[in-house]
Amino acid sequence: MTPSDHSSSSAAPAAGPAPVEASELTPAQVWQRLLEGNRRFVAGDANHPNQDSARRSSLTESQHPIAVIFGCSDSRLAAEIIFDVGLGDVFVVRTAGQVIDDAVLGSLEFSVDELGVPLIVVLGHDSCGAVTATMNATDTATTPSGFVRGLVERITPSVLSARRQGMTTVNETVEEHVKQTAERIRDHSRSIHDAVASGRTAIMGVTYRLDEGRADVVSAIGDI
Repeated sequence: MTPSDHSSSSAAPAAGPAPVEASELTPAQVWQRLLEGNRRFVAGDANHPNQDSARRSSLTESQHPIAVIFGCSDSRLAAEIIFDVGLGDVFVVRTAGQVIDDAVLGSLEFSVDELGVPLIVVLGHDSCGAVTATMNATDTATTPSGFVRGLVERITPSVLSARRQGMTTVNETVEEHVKQTAERIRDHSRSIHDAVASGRTAIMGVTYRLDEGRADVVSAIGDI
């Protein structure tokens, strides 16, 4: 897709697509919107939609995000920026290494069950520090101190899975961790499992390329 011409960066933020209930969109339609935004971002032609005072005021009573993005806390992985969306467009959950815990699963269930979000995006990225730390801990048979230990313990199954498949680089392991995380979300939450099984929601695993700014699909679960 060739990005359309947009106004200069000094212009006011563009209006987003016409408002639509999230439940009216299919997972594939939601991903297409996010993909188009990412293509604009990669091309340096972002619209910066839904970031003005009118949009802010329209969201005071309710929200209707089209996707929930569960990504790494890394400062370079700001979901609204890399997918060129604005206020109220996406529900965002972030932890280091996109590690799952009860609060994460509760947040994802809320987005699916209460907000009707049709797509969960699990977003990892190149050179992830949490994955690198886990690989180092596995190689040296040492465990970090403090609460970082919990992160490493939760990422270790993904590292071991990658090793069994002959993957040795950080970026290969990140992709495997994204895939494993998407599967764990479905398997650990009955609510999300049922939403995926019924076709109401899908889960997509995506990795972000730090240099190019590109978001690449590495896995898909559900009807998408």
